[in-house]
Amino acid sequence: MNQLKSREPGSVTLPGTLSAPLRAELIAFRRDLHMHPELGNQEFRTTAALKARLEAAGLAPKVLPAGTGLICDIGTPDRRRPMLAIRADIDALPIPDVKTVAYRSTVANRAHACGHDVHTTTVLGAGLVLAELDRQGLLPNAVRLLFQPAEEVLPGGAADAIEAGVLDGVGRIIAVHCDPRVDAGKIGLRAGPITSACDRLEVTLDGPGGHTARPHLTTDLVTAAARVATDVPAVLARRIDARSGLSVTWGRIEAGHAPNVIPQHAELSGTVRCLDLPTWREAPDLVHAAIDEVATLHRAKSTVNYVRGVPPVVNDAVVTELLADAMTARRGPYAIESTEQSLGGEDFSWYLEHVPGAMARLGVRTPGDTRVRDLHAGDFDVDESCIEAAVELFTAAALLDRRG
Repeated sequence: MNQLKSREPGSVTLPGTLSAPLRAELIAFRRDLHMHPELGNQEFRTTAALKARLEAAGLAPKVLPAGTGLICDIGTPDRRRPMLAIRADIDALPIPDVKTVAYRSTVANRAHACGHDVHTTTVLGAGLVLAELDRQGLLPNAVRLLFQPAEEVLPGGAADAIEAGVLDGVGRIIAVHCDPRVDAGKIGLRAGPITSACDRLEVTLDGPGGHTARPHLTTDLVTAAARVATDVPAVLARRIDARSGLSVTWGRIEAGHAPNVIPQHAELSGTVRCLDLPTWREAPDLVHAAIDEVATLHRAKSTVNYVRGVPPVVNDAVVTELLADAMTARRGPYAIESTEQSLGGEDFSWYLEHVPGAMARLGVRTPGDTRVRDLHAGDFDVDESCIEAAVELFTAAALLDRRG
C-alpha cells in the first residue's frame, strides 16, 4: 500500500471554510440532483442548474459545445501561472433507485448510483467559496471549475471536453471520487496508478448450425462460445505478465433458441481491465489473437469489436502531495488514508495524458455504519457531511497551489 508522509495540522491557517447557510444549500442542491438524474450527454437540467447558480455568484460559466457540461474560471488567468482545474462528472447511471429516502430518484431506471451528484455539488461549493475569496484578494492563482458530462459513456466525456479546450491554460487538475469504504470526513490517497484501464469487448461467433443429434456435422457454437468464455482468459494469463493484472470478464453470453437446435450465431460481451499502461496499449491485439485462436479450434468464425475505454488514472506524486497538504491543513493527517489501486475505470485518466493531476477517494460512509453500499448499486447513498470535507479539500488545494 502506498505510504504518505504525515504532517501536523495547524502549520498553515487557511480561509475558506463553509458557512452554515452554504452547507445547507449544498446539501439541498445535491438532493435536487439526486432526484433528477440525467444520463451521459443528456445532462441539460443539471447544466442549467449549475450555470444559474454560478451566474448568481457573479461568475461567467461557459457551457461546452455539445450543450451539456461547462467550465467556469475564478480569478484572473495568467499565462505565466497555469490554472488549477477542479473537475466533477455530472452524469447518472441507467439503473433504478431502490432507496426509500425523500430525495430518491424521480426518474424511472435512472439513479446517481456512483456519487456524481456529490462530485458536482462539491466542485460547485468550492467554486462559490473561492469566488468570495477572490473578491477579498485571497486567491493566489486562477482556478477553473470543470463540470464534465458523460463519464459513464465509453470512452468517456473527458475526451470530448479536452477537444473542446477545457485544459487550455491549465497546469494541474484534481478531482475526487466517492468511496463507500472510507468514512466521511476522510480521503484516500495514492501516488501512481489508483484505477485501472477498462475497455469493452464484444464477440460474435458464426458457423453452420444443425440438429443436436448430429453435432459432428455442424459448428457447435454453444460449445465454442463456452470455450471462448473460459479459455480466452486462461490463454491470456499465460501470455501476459501477471503483474499487469489484465482481466477479461464476461457479462453476457447468448446463443440459441431451442433445446434441440445448434444455433448459427452466438454472442459474448464483457470488459477488459488491466493495471498498467503498457499492457493496456497491447491489449487489443493480444485479446483479438486469443479469441481467434480459441474460436478457430472449434471451427467458429469470430468477429471481435474491441471498444477502447479509458487508461488507468495515474496520480502525479507532486499533485498527490498537494492534496495531502490541503487535507492536513484542514483536518489533520488522520483525515488521510492510504488506498490501493482498484480495477474500476475512470475517464479522469484522459486529462492526465495532457497535464499532471491527482484524484482522491472521498469518504462517504457514516462512521460506524457496517452496511455495504457499493458503487453502481441501486441503494447507493452517502453521508452528506462528505460534501463539506471535499469543499475544504478543493479550496485548500487552490490556496496552497502557489507555483510560480
